[in-house]
Amino acid sequence: MNIFIDTADTSELEKAFETGLVEGCTTNPSLIAASGRDFKEVIAEICDMTDGPVSAEVAATDYETMMAEAMVLAEIADNVVIKLPLTMDGLKACQALSSEEIQTNVTLCFSLAQAWMAAKAGATYISPFIGRLDDTGENGMDLIHDIRALYDVHGYETEILAASIRSVDHVEQAALAGAHVATIPPKIFNDLLKHPLTDKGLAAFVADWEKTGQSIL
Repeated sequence: MNIFIDTADTSELEKAFETGLVEGCTTNPSLIAASGRDFKEVIAEICDMTDGPVSAEVAATDYETMMAEAMVLAEIADNVVIKLPLTMDGLKACQALSSEEIQTNVTLCFSLAQAWMAAKAGATYISPFIGRLDDTGENGMDLIHDIRALYDVHGYETEILAASIRSVDHVEQAALAGAHVATIPPKIFNDLLKHPLTDKGLAAFVADWEKTGQSIL
């Protein structure tokens, strides 16, 4: 499963990409607003950091304006993925963009039927929102399992991009459920490496090495 970082904070992204463990990035209007920066400038800067997919979301809700905005965003860099809402106009735009070989990420998916329609529209990625489903009392991970089963049965090539991830457990369960990608906040990415026994073991190794008085260099 690939890892994307879900942020518009370019300093955090730079650190994540330097690890060599991250394949792409997703953004949304809320993240851009939090950055306080120019939208297209941020997207261009992120695209310079990686050859991987960078999702940039349209702001419009009608088909014609979505398409106009998508063309502007697609011109920023070859690795821009146009993020579209899971509405009828959004799927119409998805189908049109896909026919022109422009990658798309259909977002705000909360049901299997929605994921099915996005795949039929030729979406490159579908973004089911795990955490937001959990907030309603449903099990968001069940949706990942169901989408994977549906896509496998029918041979859809749309990749499942698990979104609205709130914890390390979400990341682990998404990987086990067969998601192709998990997009995660920088903090959770860093938490993937943390375990108290790792910290305890390393501290013991360091202390024992210091007792030897040796140096490898």
